[in-house]
Amino acid sequence: MSDLFFYGTLRYVPLLELVLGRTADHINLTKAELHGYGAYAVRDQIFPMVDKGEGRVTHGLLVQGLTPEDIERLIYYEGGFDYDLHTLPLRTAKGEDVMAEVFIPAPGLWEPSTPWSLDDWAAEWGELTVLAAEEVMSHFGHLPASEIVPRFPAIRMRAQGRLAARRREASPDWDTSRDVVLQEHGRPYLGYFTMEDATLRHRHFDGSMGPVLHRSALVNGQAAVILPYDPVRDCVLVVEQFRAPAYLIGDPNPWQIEAVAGMVDPGESPEQAARRETREEANVEVTELFSAGDGYSSSGSSTEFLHLFVGLADLAEPASTGGLETEGEDIRSHIVPFAAFMDQLDQGKLKNVPLISIANWLARNRERLRADI
Repeated sequence: MSDLFFYGTLRYVPLLELVLGRTADHINLTKAELHGYGAYAVRDQIFPMVDKGEGRVTHGLLVQGLTPEDIERLIYYEGGFDYDLHTLPLRTAKGEDVMAEVFIPAPGLWEPSTPWSLDDWAAEWGELTVLAAEEVMSHFGHLPASEIVPRFPAIRMRAQGRLAARRREASPDWDTSRDVVLQEHGRPYLGYFTMEDATLRHRHFDGSMGPVLHRSALVNGQAAVILPYDPVRDCVLVVEQFRAPAYLIGDPNPWQIEAVAGMVDPGESPEQAARRETREEANVEVTELFSAGDGYSSSGSSTEFLHLFVGLADLAEPASTGGLETEGEDIRSHIVPFAAFMDQLDQGKLKNVPLISIANWLARNRERLRADI
């Protein structure tokens, strides 16, 4: 058995319980201090690190009596952050000097910023981090940590999507804790997206429980979709890019005309994502946003939840190319007069459903948006 000292996110007991796979009353926890190191937030990340320095003290939890499987589970989870275990001296709350292992980042790997606060982190990131860890640990024993590490950003985006879903208004007619029975749940595939399988039963409208069903879902987070509109020039901006799913299904034109769109990053609002994506994909700044609705993109097959917007913008400059090379994006924008855009809609030339939905919203609200010209 081994002893470990936790100074960061694993001091958050719900996260520690999930990673170890047991409740806190079955974990030997003691308060302790690590001298000669300070705990700091990692710049541009949502987790902390310790940094060596004279006179610094880091407060944390000493976890004793860990089994080899416990250590494997912890290394599997912490492996995503490129931390290694080092044996260091500690002092317990009772004044005892002990040795324990501590997760320390490699020198120069991360840059420390401000002193780290567990309470502040837990209030902002605790619930999301537990949801992300739940997905990570579901692959323990099935996938190597090396396959999990590059998927951490997407896993966090899905965790934010799960958190947002849980906070939506519940049905007055149904209670999922009573009206749905989940018998089995698995994640057979992990990539940028993930697939989840479920064996379940749900209550029918006549009050009876239905038969056992086997269902799968493409699991994704939230996305912001925005159509930039210039009310002065009465034109819109759409983007064109290659879409692999259209190609894979056999569509002879996989270069799709769409609205600007992108995933909502952890800690980001849909509105912030809409503005950021418009800058990245179209090199355009939005002055004002209007919600054009929100909902699931395809509730029979995907968890993706879309936030639709029309964004007022100055479209005087010529259309340009955009996108992020790091994400393999090659995007061309087109500025289209509103009348021509509506003709494309009426002639069935627009094949992207979110764009069609926003176009119909704009058609109903266009005069209002132009009223102050």
